[in-house]
Amino acid sequence: MYDVAIIGAGTAGASAALFAAKAGKKTVVIDSDQSMTKRAWIENHYGVEKISGPDLIDIGKKQAANFGAELVAGKVTDVAKADGGFRVSTEDGRTFEAAHVILATGALTALAESIGVGVKPGTEPRIKTVVEVDAQGRTNVPGIWAAGTVAGVSVHTIVTAGDGAKVAINVISELNGERYVDHDVLKA
Repeated sequence: MYDVAIIGAGTAGASAALFAAKAGKKTVVIDSDQSMTKRAWIENHYGVEKISGPDLIDIGKKQAANFGAELVAGKVTDVAKADGGFRVSTEDGRTFEAAHVILATGALTALAESIGVGVKPGTEPRIKTVVEVDAQGRTNVPGIWAAGTVAGVSVHTIVTAGDGAKVAINVISELNGERYVDHDVLKA
């Protein structure tokens, strides 16, 4: 049983995975390799002079894996309630059980809609539909969260990465029963 299953390893998903795994939470990230960031050239991401979208995604995945997140290639076809959380199923027949699920599926809302997560019209150009979330990233289904573009934030990588971190911190806080903060400091 995982603490957190994250669907999508673009900037929001990998950022959420990095924080969850670094906090010691058993984390799996299931990615179908469909991130719109894979087509991007980025010169407006704070702290990075310029980078290709594929390179940014690869770095984020490596960071998450370095903290212990398990990265799985696959397309999620269903998320269903199970004892103590959810069962996440992929099109190749694999299943993963997790206490919490974070949807980080970019511009894709079909999975969310098929599992009963509420959606609404998007406000970003070319983003027709987004998942309805509260300020913490919770959806209408307790235990299912959403982060990044699918949750209605700007498509800019710096914003989606920050939203993934925010939602992960909120999930970690709920798992811990108290507010979680992750601050690294320079070593003397």
